[in-house]
Amino acid sequence: MTIKVLIIDDSAMVRKVFTQELGKDPEIVVVGSAPDPFIGRDKIIELKPDVIILDIEMPRMDGLTFLEKLMKHHPMPVIIVSSLAKKGCEVAMRALELGAAEVMAKPGESYSVGDMSEQLIEKIKAVAYINLARLTAKQIFSDSAQKTSNTNAMIKTTNKIIAIGASTGGTEALKEVLTALPGNMPPMVIVQHMPQYFTKSFADRLNDLCVLEIKEAEDGDLANPGKVLIAPGNKHMVLKRSGASYYVEIKDGPLVYHQRPAVEILFQSVAKYAGANSIGVILTGMGKDGAKGLLEMKNAGAYTIAQDEASCIVFGMPKEAIALDAAMKIESLKKIPQTLINLLKS
Repeated sequence: MTIKVLIIDDSAMVRKVFTQELGKDPEIVVVGSAPDPFIGRDKIIELKPDVIILDIEMPRMDGLTFLEKLMKHHPMPVIIVSSLAKKGCEVAMRALELGAAEVMAKPGESYSVGDMSEQLIEKIKAVAYINLARLTAKQIFSDSAQKTSNTNAMIKTTNKIIAIGASTGGTEALKEVLTALPGNMPPMVIVQHMPQYFTKSFADRLNDLCVLEIKEAEDGDLANPGKVLIAPGNKHMVLKRSGASYYVEIKDGPLVYHQRPAVEILFQSVAKYAGANSIGVILTGMGKDGAKGLLEMKNAGAYTIAQDEASCIVFGMPKEAIALDAAMKIESLKKIPQTLINLLKS
C-alpha cells in the first residue's frame, strides 16, 4: 500500500527538497504541497493524504493553530518538521499536546538532509498506521497533572538501575510512568527519540510534574537513586560504572537504526555494566531500536518489560523486542509503574 503525503510549508525550497527525498522511497508518494494552511486545508479535502508534514511558522495561519483545528475536526497523522531552536522547544511541546504524532528538526548545523530524510521516511511509515484513537485521546502535561506523593519504604535501590527506551508516543508514555513512581526509585536512564534542544525542555517539564529529579543528561552525570537522566537530542548516552557508582557518558557517533540517541546503545551499555542489577523497559515507538539491546539485557540477567500493543501509539519497538523473546513481561502502560515497584520490593 502506498502512503500518500501532503507537505504544508511556506518555503518552496523545502517543499521541493522534501518531495524529491520522499520520492526516493517506493512506498511513499507526495500527492501535493501547500504554502500555507488555507491552501493545505483544501488539498486535504481534495487529495485525502494519509500523513501531513507541517511547518510551524507560516503566513496567514501558524502551524499550531492549524494543527489544533485539524485534530479537532479531521484528526489524522501529522509530523511537525520545523526549524527547532532553543526558543522553539515550548512550541514543539505544544505541538505534541495538540496531537502531533512526531516533531522533527529541519536540517541544520549537525543534521544533514540525508539523515533527516531517512528518519522522516521511517516516521511517515510508522505514523501512517498509528493508533489514532490513542493519539487524539492523549493529554500531555495537562494542567490537572499533579506530582505523586507515593512513598514506598520497602523499595530496595542498592546497585539497581532502570533503563527505558521510547520513540513515537513516548513523551506521553514516559509522563504516565514517571508521574506514578515514588521518589525513592533507583536511578533511571532514558532514551526518547527527539530533536536536539527539545530534550532539555521535555526533562524540565517532567521534573515539574514528578517527585523524581529529572534532567537532561550531561557527560559525567552520576546516576543516583531518585534521579532520572534523559539522553540529550543528537547525542548517544551510555551507562558506565565506577566502583559502586553508575554514571553516564554523552558522546557523538553514527546513527543507529536511524537514531541518535539510540536505545540500542544505552541498553547494550546497561547489559554490560549493570547486568542482573538492571530492569529494562521498551515503550511505544517505531522501528527496531532497542529490541536487540533489550535481549542483551535479558541475557545478562536483567528483568525486561515491553509495553503491550493495545496501549501503544505505535507498536513497533515493543513488537520487535517481543519477537526476539527479549521481554520477560508484556504489560499495559498503566500497569508498568506498579510492576516496577513490585519488582524492586521483591
